[in-house]
Amino acid sequence: MTIEEQEKKDEEYMQKAIAEAEEAMKAGEIPVGAVIVCKGRIISRAHNLTETLCDVTAHAEMQAITAAANLLGGKYLTGCTLYVTVEPCTMCAGAIGWAQIPRIVYGAADIKRGYRAYAPHALHPKATVTAGVLEDECSRLMQDFFKGKRPGRK
Repeated sequence: MTIEEQEKKDEEYMQKAIAEAEEAMKAGEIPVGAVIVCKGRIISRAHNLTETLCDVTAHAEMQAITAAANLLGGKYLTGCTLYVTVEPCTMCAGAIGWAQIPRIVYGAADIKRGYRAYAPHALHPKATVTAGVLEDECSRLMQDFFKGKRPGRK
């Protein structure tokens, strides 16, 4: 696959993650969405459920990893790519590392809680990361959500 073809695929799958983030926002959740792709097929899709489940660990990535592992029948997701709208937090990066996901693609950076600042070695050592895919759309979702939560702020 050429670089251009990979970029097109990454954007296509990130659009699916964005759709999940939009579902989260409709439910009053922080708008983070994730999909896991294996052999060119989406095997799980999820969004934040922390409010719905009253569970601080119910992040989109955690939900997607659990669903993918259940589908594949094993805890390692070595043939998969995770697409997520926002840079994973340290908890999610640890789970991604333990699941041995070899490729992570995310949209918007998370300068306050992202793994790169606090746990840059949490992912599997051979994992590759592609950042900034549809970054503007992913960032806008977060900004719009928090504007609604904090009236009067720009």
